[in-house]
Amino acid sequence: MRYLVSMIFALAGLMVAVLYLSSEVANWVVAQQSFDSPDTAGSMHMLAFVATNFAALVVGWIVGWIVATPFARDAG
Repeated sequence: MRYLVSMIFALAGLMVAVLYLSSEVANWVVAQQSFDSPDTAGSMHMLAFVATNFAALVVGWIVGWIVATPFARDAG
């Protein structure tokens, strides 16, 4: 049950990040640097977007794991 709750929280965190956070973070990261070519700027934007989404996925998983821990059945 703990894994299911963790997956649900991870997906919820990912959706929130995709909709509201990742694009803003990626735009900010790209705006802080100067680039020689548009391809490099696009690659950095994509990297920041994906990294933010991955971080949100991990944070959502951890929060779900913590929330579900009291409801986990004792294995013994």
